Amino acid sequence: MKKQSFLFVSCDEAQHICDKAQYDEASPWEKFKLKIRLSYCKITRAYYKSNTMLTKRIKESKVECLDRASKKNMKKELDKAIKKQVN
Repeated sequence: MKKQSFLFVSCDEAQHICDKAQYDEASPWEKFKLKIRLSYCKITRAYYKSNTMLTKRIKESKVECLDRASKKNMKKELDKAIKKQVN
């Protein structure tokens, strides 16, 4: 079993921290460890870049989500249609 490093994080952990940072849920210490990982890992840098681009595109988009009532109604209609097809 590999010993956990105090300062260095695995690629998977860095990606998790990157996701948390995207939603402002990462602590300053996690962000610091992520920056260290970004300085030497191409894979983490590529993930960070695509994650940042995705966040930017989502914020720029004018997406409107359905309310809960509309979603429930759509689900009921879909369930009805599936039952019709099965019978």
